[in-house]
Amino acid sequence: MVALTDLRQAPAAAGRLTLQTAAIASDSTVLRCLDWDRDRFDIEFELQNGTTYNSFLIEGEKTALIDTSHGKFKSLYLDQLEAIVDPKTIDYLIVNHTEPDHSGLIGDLLALAPQITVVASKVAIQFLQNQIHRPFGCQVVKSGDRLDLGLGHELAFISAPNLHWPDTMLTYDSGTEVLYTCDVFGLHYCDDTLYDEMPSLLEADFQLYYDCLMGPNARSVLAALKRMEPFPISQIATGHGPLLRHHLADWTGRYRTWSETQAKAEPFVAIFYAGEYGFSDRIVHRLGQGLLKTGTAVELVDLLDTDVHAVRELTMTAAGLVLGMPPQTAPDLEPILSTILAAAHPKQSIGLFETGGGQDEPIFPLRNRFQELGLKAAFEPILIKSAPTEATDQLCEEAGTDLGQWVNRDRSQKPGPALNTGLDQALGRLSTGLYIVTTKKGAVSSAMLASWVIQASVQPPGIAMAVSKDRAIESLLHGGDTFVLNVLEEGHYQRLMKHFLKRFPPGGDRFEGVATYAAANGSPILAEALAYLECTVNRRIEAGDHWVVYCTTKAGRVAKPDGLTAVHHRKASNHY
Repeated sequence: MVALTDLRQAPAAAGRLTLQTAAIASDSTVLRCLDWDRDRFDIEFELQNGTTYNSFLIEGEKTALIDTSHGKFKSLYLDQLEAIVDPKTIDYLIVNHTEPDHSGLIGDLLALAPQITVVASKVAIQFLQNQIHRPFGCQVVKSGDRLDLGLGHELAFISAPNLHWPDTMLTYDSGTEVLYTCDVFGLHYCDDTLYDEMPSLLEADFQLYYDCLMGPNARSVLAALKRMEPFPISQIATGHGPLLRHHLADWTGRYRTWSETQAKAEPFVAIFYAGEYGFSDRIVHRLGQGLLKTGTAVELVDLLDTDVHAVRELTMTAAGLVLGMPPQTAPDLEPILSTILAAAHPKQSIGLFETGGGQDEPIFPLRNRFQELGLKAAFEPILIKSAPTEATDQLCEEAGTDLGQWVNRDRSQKPGPALNTGLDQALGRLSTGLYIVTTKKGAVSSAMLASWVIQASVQPPGIAMAVSKDRAIESLLHGGDTFVLNVLEEGHYQRLMKHFLKRFPPGGDRFEGVATYAAANGSPILAEALAYLECTVNRRIEAGDHWVVYCTTKAGRVAKPDGLTAVHHRKASNHY
């Protein structure tokens, strides 16, 4: 039984936040930040039992800290860390994943101890450089790389992209046989019991966590499990919830079973890219985000870390393919490119992107080869001639969404089970207004026709609207984002409705040919609108295949006081 060495409580005003430390193996300590009252995570799902944020310290001849914690634990965490070790003696910070609940204190830690070298995947380092506005020493690692801390603690790194971010990796300590996994194998369960001694209490939260975060990338889960096979594991030190030691085979077996079942059942898109070249990681991340918005599974394949047999199998079974141009200076990749061309077939859709590394394989000859094979182009080739911008990110995300919608076209066109029933027809009789939502964020702008909009509160003045998860504008409607709700006028809305119902190519200008002027929040106001409201997103609630977005508004105007709002009447509920 591992004894607890400390349990500290935050002030009452901060809510129920406590910190627990314990020895988990030789020279290895966990700092568990317990968030007892957290009731929602990543907006997507409700928590029943709070959560924890776990960080780890390994003290060999050199000292490594593995992940940090959520920003709300700043005082508790840094005080306890300083009680265990002088931060100025920490040599490495291992970052398995850069989501803020694990990286929220990296900037504060580096301010205390600027000598620390940050060790992470290439894409994680890129993310951190955008998050932490100060220089820091770094070391990029990939699968197979090792870092010797001395006293038997040799760390091995295992690439696990897309679980559930593209930056994810796992860290294995050969001296203790502990696998540090951050989000992978985690669960949102807050308890001061350190290990999985009572699995019956954890099973429901373990599965919910898998379903919400890991399930959409079932093939990536299987790839990570395969990379773990060579390592004997005595315990799994997760980033959330209790550590796993007593029932390891059961927990990992569940991941394997669930992932194998899901991988067989769902179509997926294989994205082939050269991870150490150009801007591949950033582009792939945004393409993947667009695909996941449509519920499409994604398999990431680093051309520099794969083999011909795996490429052939994935190419033959994928519903869609995306290929990032590798460097011409890598002759070893020629057999892999030939394999992709040989295994591709006309039932697939293909998307191509330049990497921007300076020596990309020419994109258009490859496009022509795929066209000759009969593959449909999911989007026009994405050309990268300079460093990506926000507009490039939006272009890539919209391209991924277009591909995902194509892959799921058969499922989305099938009528739901309620079609032509009394329930479906009754729901269809809920009449609504017609609106155009417009937004601008930095260099990125977007718009959509909306009809599921209602006033939701009087004080403060608020509205709610439903936005399909696969709409391009969805990524611009998170908490704190602003937009304009343009109200269309009865008898004078057809031109605007027809324009915004068009299918725009990825990155296309939604406002070409439409008269607009800027609102105070920067979003476009449509000159032909009957009225407008300037809105700020407060929160989002998951509602099946839509987000319900609640917003407050402080400004608005009616152009024609005697005008009437255009009304939308339906006869069935399965379309707008």
